Amino acid sequence: MAVQNPNVPPHAHARPTGDKHPNRRPGTAPYPGGLQHHNTRHTTRFTVIGNHLAQHRELSLLAIGLGTHLQSLPKGARADIKSLAGRFPEGTTRIAAALRELEAHGYLRRDRHRTPSGRIVTRTTSCNQPAAPGRAVEDHPVPPVPAAAPRAPQCPEPPAAPESRRDSREPRPPRRALPDVPRPACPAPAALQDAVDLLSGLRRHDPHLLLSAADTAHLAPGVVAWLEREVSPAAVRHALITDLPAEGLRRPAAFFAQRLTAQLPPPPPFRASADPAPADPAPVRHPVRNCDGCDRGFRAAEPGLCRECRAKATTAGASVVPWP
Repeated sequence: MAVQNPNVPPHAHARPTGDKHPNRRPGTAPYPGGLQHHNTRHTTRFTVIGNHLAQHRELSLLAIGLGTHLQSLPKGARADIKSLAGRFPEGTTRIAAALRELEAHGYLRRDRHRTPSGRIVTRTTSCNQPAAPGRAVEDHPVPPVPAAAPRAPQCPEPPAAPESRRDSREPRPPRRALPDVPRPACPAPAALQDAVDLLSGLRRHDPHLLLSAADTAHLAPGVVAWLEREVSPAAVRHALITDLPAEGLRRPAAFFAQRLTAQLPPPPPFRASADPAPADPAPVRHPVRNCDGCDRGFRAAEPGLCRECRAKATTAGASVVPWP
């Protein structure tokens, strides 16, 4: 046998094929028309996505794609349903269902928090390594991390918002007082209740005309002043809600207070006397007398002939002989 030449460089290793590929499961043969990869190493703008999400057996394709998109977003990006529906062609119903899938499998967590201003917001947390109890998140076990290397938290809790006391916040500017309204001469309780009912019913014509209890109590005396001037409730309502600004009302109560004062109608005309006009005098009731001609009864001031006998006497031109 010839001696092997040690100066010959070793041959390059061939690419593993068949069952020898490290990412191929044992016992499976490659499909002749299967997927091929042409990979280029990323140096910028890339996100590491685990195969437990990309190849999840229970998640839908929309949920897997949406979970991948959420993990690629920067911190603080908008991840609510309306924002995602505006970004992708899928509607709000399908996106909401995909978010619920990710939340059920531990890839998403949504918590409600109250801001220092009192507003309630939803905080969304995307987890790249979910740890749902009793659920396997990977098809294959992950190799254990060496003891020397610190284990990264699977899904860190969002930092809690610092508690801000009311004294540390900037005080809100005081709300401007409503303009004065006309005062009635006799604020009867029944009239005030009618005014409150009229003001409370304005929201039926326009939901933006909703008034608070304090605003209604402030405006009610002005409405009573209109009602005292013989203005019907329908006319008062028409004067308040007609020709409203096209841009809307920021403070409906201030607008109504200005209208009640500026458009106050004049008082009714003055009456010289409140006594009613004298009635006609009652007719005089004469006593009953007997007619001298026919002896029938009739009423008259003095005795004599009745109306028929006088008419006959005038027609005949002769006097009626008295009854013996």
